[in-house]
Amino acid sequence: MEDKERCLLIAVQLSGEEEENDMEELEQLVEAADGVAISSIVQNRQSIDNRYYVGQGKVEEIANYVKELEIDTIVFNDELSGSQIRNIEEVVDAKVIDRTNLILDIFAKRALTKEGQLQVELAQLKYSLPRLIGLNKNLSRLGGGIGTRGPGEQKLELDRRRIKEKISDIQSELNELGKVRETKRKKRMKDQVPIISIVGYTNAGKSTLLNSLVESEYSEEEAENKKVFAEDMLFATLETELRRVRLPGGRRAVFSDTVGFIKKLPTQIVEAFKGTLEEIKYADLIIHLIDINDENLQQHKETTTKLVEKIIDKDIPVLTVYNKVDKIISDKVTTVSTNDIIYISAKNKYNIELLLETVDYKINGEKHKYSLKISNKYLKDYYWLYENRYTENVEFDGDGVNFDAVLYDNETTQFKDYITGEKNE
Repeated sequence: MEDKERCLLIAVQLSGEEEENDMEELEQLVEAADGVAISSIVQNRQSIDNRYYVGQGKVEEIANYVKELEIDTIVFNDELSGSQIRNIEEVVDAKVIDRTNLILDIFAKRALTKEGQLQVELAQLKYSLPRLIGLNKNLSRLGGGIGTRGPGEQKLELDRRRIKEKISDIQSELNELGKVRETKRKKRMKDQVPIISIVGYTNAGKSTLLNSLVESEYSEEEAENKKVFAEDMLFATLETELRRVRLPGGRRAVFSDTVGFIKKLPTQIVEAFKGTLEEIKYADLIIHLIDINDENLQQHKETTTKLVEKIIDKDIPVLTVYNKVDKIISDKVTTVSTNDIIYISAKNKYNIELLLETVDYKINGEKHKYSLKISNKYLKDYYWLYENRYTENVEFDGDGVNFDAVLYDNETTQFKDYITGEKNE
């Protein structure tokens, strides 16, 4: 607590707009940036003040709060212009940052890979470019802390030409990394490996779900090595993670975990992470994961849907999955799964098998189990089925191999000469 920056949260409530629990989310963002929210102020207004965001009288009131509560940083719940930052700092004796700067700061803290770090720096530089005057002043005030990770004071003091050159350099590096990702994607498409993209509001449990899917596929030791970082916090992970998982019919698929979405996700982030977010465009199926206990469930569901629609350019089927049913308190919540809506607990692995069965059906269609006989001359077909479909009861004899295998309906013609009967289950 003593090492954390003391923050005062500020928001404007516009007439006719509903922003339920918006300040609660801003507080969570501050905590994710290693700050602590001491107090918050919400002003009701007809419109945003062009000079101060809030009214001038409210800024003077904020200045008094800063002294009284020993505030280090004032966090505004909307994006401010450079002139607004400068005008506010002329009145208050504290660092001023906005929601966008706060989210960028969290991303800078969480980015672990080279690509992630480049994407965040690109977003920060694009954000900083039109705000150099205001940002240089707030950086010189404290010299560090929330809102100052990433490019840093020295880089922000570069003239606009140098910053634009830096942006160009980073974009070139990201393009090269994008080519590597594209090569891998083309190989998956050539191998006809289906892609299932998991999307959702931040902290919906996407990484936990991916880990549960990994545990269903691999041994305990192997699963530990393939798990991704999962924590109960906003933006726990930023990197797009890909994991191969075998579906119930035996076909392997790649599940991808994307960066969590959030209301008012900065356009700089969407643009900078465009390369990795575009992985969603190539999905055969999208799993929209939702925290069933989210107080703003509908609003967050719509936020995710709108952001996905901005990214994809074709119709991709969506499977809605409600997570964290183990935490449901109300007995009025219905949790009856269908082909289009699944209720799970990624943490407790409840309905994970049902989820995989549903994904399998939506990707591959109906499947049935058959008895097959393959002669020695065509054993390559047996080995392909063994590697790519669920097989059991394998018996080799002098003529070939007898076994049971799962085939999808669109494959029965391909293997019809080997089928000796259908298994009833």
